[in-house]
Amino acid sequence: MLQKNFTLLLALVSTAWAVPVRREVPQEHSHEQFLTIVNKFLKVDNPDGIVDAVFALLGNAAAQQGLGKIADPTCLQLATADRAFTNAKAAGDVEGQVGALIYRALERNTGRVGLASDACTSIKAVNPEIAAISQHQDPASPNAAQVNKAITLELAKQIQAVGGDPLDALKAGTFAPGDLNDATGKGNSCDDLDDPVGCIFTKNLLVPDASEAEVLGAAGDNAGIVTSSASASSTSVSTAENTSTLVESTSQATSTTESSASQTSTSASEVSTTESSASQTSTSTSQASTDTCAAATRKRPT
Repeated sequence: MLQKNFTLLLALVSTAWAVPVRREVPQEHSHEQFLTIVNKFLKVDNPDGIVDAVFALLGNAAAQQGLGKIADPTCLQLATADRAFTNAKAAGDVEGQVGALIYRALERNTGRVGLASDACTSIKAVNPEIAAISQHQDPASPNAAQVNKAITLELAKQIQAVGGDPLDALKAGTFAPGDLNDATGKGNSCDDLDDPVGCIFTKNLLVPDASEAEVLGAAGDNAGIVTSSASASSTSVSTAENTSTLVESTSQATSTTESSASQTSTSASEVSTTESSASQTSTSTSQASTDTCAAATRKRPT
């Protein structure tokens, strides 16, 4: 009887794992309109079997559930955007290309407020437009304002290059910085699966990374058009190479601070908080469990 009950319990757990379960945090559905666009074009031709665009915005442990043939969860966002962009470009769809570019620049979930996500280094994008962009970082992470501004300005260049409105680059922005001592990991984010536009827009939670003049100036520079806006903002325009360097230095700073911190991290795939005074211990087990539940809400057939 005990064995039968145990078998039944396993069956119920397996079934529950496959059933969509809602959660409120942290933010993988905050820019929902761009997940919708990317999923539309991803499914046109998806040789890697990527399950759904939402998985790439989760932490690495939960992202494992949606990898398909992609080996590195850190690069799932790049691979998903690259495939969607390729398909949209083949269809001559500017909206699809712009959507894929913005999606590539969205912030990924991390284990706690202030923790930056890792850069993708194991995969190179087929499309140079996608290769030029990296994801936004937690606004409370080290050097985030400078890193995220550089990403937005580079994104504006690439959107301009494919014939889109460079001001749409501002839509890739993230939330106001959260409290580093927030144990929930939510910060100032939102996450609403029922909002087709994205709760960051409908709730007016997005904090612009740059002014419209700076964005238009960056796009104008890229197109070779000399304007007063371009001249005024030229000092703030960064190349994709500079953006990657900033993200890399942020990760290194986080890693260095972590080595001197008294807390212990049990996660092999996530970097610990930069606060050396933090007293909490982060485990990848709880993150994986919570994030995987969230991923399941978006799982769609390919």
